[in-house]
Amino acid sequence: MTLSILPKENILLNAEVANKKEAIQLVGSILEKNGYVNSDYIDQMFLREELSSTYMGNYVAIPHGTDEAKKSVKETGIAIVQVPNGVDFGNGNIVKLFIGLAGKDNEHLEILSQIAIVCSEEENVIKIINSDSKEEILSIFEEVN
Repeated sequence: MTLSILPKENILLNAEVANKKEAIQLVGSILEKNGYVNSDYIDQMFLREELSSTYMGNYVAIPHGTDEAKKSVKETGIAIVQVPNGVDFGNGNIVKLFIGLAGKDNEHLEILSQIAIVCSEEENVIKIINSDSKEEILSIFEEVN
């Protein structure tokens, strides 16, 4: 994954959130603050979550907007929020790693594929959740290329 879609500024370590809504708001605000999306993209992330959960298993959720949200995406990017204490994502699913995704055109499909490769190995997810270094997290994602 290139640094243009995942620079260090898009990674937040040791976050504490009270609930799923707060977590989605936080990951979306990183995408907005760093210029990947317009502010209305976060509302689209909430709408997408209402349609079906973005919980993927292995303590991972990948909040992203609906198809309608593509017009709110300025450029493709991802944001990572590490929540070591976890947050209940509903149905007893605990999420400790949030990967917010904003894809221009169909670029999100390739990125989702790369995220899936990294996060399908529980060992990688545990390393990311326990990491105290943004560089270590970046190196795990860079291995996919």
